[in-house]
Amino acid sequence: RDLSSSGKTMMIVTHDMRFSRSICNRVFYMDQGGIYDDDTPDVIFDNPQQELTRRFIYQLKVLELFIDSKTYDYLGEGAEIDRYCQKNQIPYTAAVNIKLAVEELVTQILMPLLDQPKIHIVVEYNEKEEKTLVKVRYNGEQTDPFTGADELSMVLLRNHSSSIEYTPISEDGYTNLITIEQNDDPGK
Repeated sequence: RDLSSSGKTMMIVTHDMRFSRSICNRVFYMDQGGIYDDDTPDVIFDNPQQELTRRFIYQLKVLELFIDSKTYDYLGEGAEIDRYCQKNQIPYTAAVNIKLAVEELVTQILMPLLDQPKIHIVVEYNEKEEKTLVKVRYNGEQTDPFTGADELSMVLLRNHSSSIEYTPISEDGYTNLITIEQNDDPGK
């Protein structure tokens, strides 16, 4: 700290984010074998723009699943979600909510709508905030899948989520995005 306040240029390599934020005026985030991101401390720590930087700063536990067939391995997907939850010590209630959201959304709502499914699921668990974000990008016509969706599935999703949002998109061959936010404690 004394050296940084002396005005000398220095480079520090650390995993201590609080320390680096307190003394630096530029942050380089290293990932994938090189400099992945660089910006001011305010941007890196408060509003990271790059996906891997965001995951690191917010200490997100991330699971990605890809489904490209109507005959996907439903049981294998469930087992993969279970392994992810156990490995990351995700609380039981959050684990149940993650599995329920993916199961109801994919099996009951999206699969009946898609002839040739292309589905990318990203589950992010934020231990610090006790929140889960489930983002599902998929192909097909840009239309809200919740209009006319299976009523029981919608009740289950709403009862186990703090918010559900549909957004039409156009990125990487995907045309639709569903974002489901869940809290460990439904009262939050």
